Amino acid sequence: QVQLVESGGGLVQPGGSLRLSCAASGSIFSIRAMGWYRPAPGKQRELVAAITSGGSTNYADSVKGRFTISRDNAKNAVYLQMSGLKHEDTAVYYCNAKGIAGTYGYEFDSWGQGTQVTVSS
Repeated sequence: QVQLVESGGGLVQPGGSLRLSCAASGSIFSIRAMGWYRPAPGKQRELVAAITSGGSTNYADSVKGRFTISRDNAKNAVYLQMSGLKHEDTAVYYCNAKGIAGTYGYEFDSWGQGTQVTVSS
């Protein structure tokens, strides 16, 4: 079983910055991709940003130029540096990881419990 634990959410004023962290633990063999998601109208969750083990990144258009995703493969961790925060960025942010785990190598697709980000003056 793979567990993800997020941290770093909080209350910030518009234009401010926050850094989210997520660490994966368990019998992990490899993590193919890690990412951050948040709820969106009409969807369960929308992709905010994702990064592969090779460092390729993908961002939602709404956060391009403001958010930066990075990861530490040695620590099985992913980070989201958020700058220029707007009211509409207010949401619970969920960490996701996909990869291989276990003694016999099974595919996993795990989620964290979420961390609240509130942008308000």
